[in-house]
Amino acid sequence: MLLAGCTRTEEARRDPFTATGELVALSGGGAGAKRACITCHGLQGQGDGEATPWLAGLPEGYMQKQMQDYASGLRENEVMGPIAKALSHPDRLAVSTYYARLPRQVERGGGAPSALTSSTAGLLYQQGDPGRGLASCASCHGARGEGVGAANPPIAGQPAGYIQTQLDLWKKAKRRNDPQGQMLRISQRLTDTEVSALGEYVEALGRPAAPPAQAQAASP
Repeated sequence: MLLAGCTRTEEARRDPFTATGELVALSGGGAGAKRACITCHGLQGQGDGEATPWLAGLPEGYMQKQMQDYASGLRENEVMGPIAKALSHPDRLAVSTYYARLPRQVERGGGAPSALTSSTAGLLYQQGDPGRGLASCASCHGARGEGVGAANPPIAGQPAGYIQTQLDLWKKAKRRNDPQGQMLRISQRLTDTEVSALGEYVEALGRPAAPPAQAQAASP
């Protein structure tokens, strides 16, 4: 009987559906079916194009950290907080791995940026504003939004609404899980108009075809 139990356990570990985190993504795992990841993030991790971010191909280590921060309350969110808390640590790791390995779709965002986005957000994103102590977004997230290093995720093609919401949360110190408080300092020096324009600009960048090789490393 002991041998039979061990065999079943080993089979479960080898089951791709369970081992890759797909089960959690499709069924919600311990969080329940109503909270299944696909409900908001889509079957292919593509998001909803409005307020929910795409996940397919994001760095595994980055997503693991976000799940841990949701669970601990370091990153507050009324939807993701309860879900992350309900999942076991292994399930949070598995579902992060699952989404990291999904193919990143090559899509364009919201089309040609508006004049405001081109002049204001384009300069802020690519060059920053040294006079206000603002580093460029590109210095961490890449000139095309492809991400730079394991802790700085690709953001090209993320919905404008999502980017704007995150900047606003950082600005109000309601999101506090960025490396060395960099996003807190930057966001608090941005005007509401600039936050809106940057969201549009990031969405218009579209999605890079493939993540940099180093992006799949564990997040520091």
